[in-house]
Amino acid sequence: MLEYAKVILPKVSFSRELFRKELKKCIDWVEPDQVKDLCVWCYQKFQKMYPDVLAEAFADIAA
Repeated sequence: MLEYAKVILPKVSFSRELFRKELKKCIDWVEPDQVKDLCVWCYQKFQKMYPDVLAEAFADIAA
């Protein structure tokens, strides 16, 4: 599912709300041991565009 997330998220990144919604789904779908990898990848790709969305979505991961 991590590879699926890497395909979907760039396609929906044009819309903040759609990106937020899909990111939350992806976090729920990926295997627990892949969430950290998803977090790292998302920050590399989308940190400049949606830093607040990423911080909110991965708040539980960083804690």
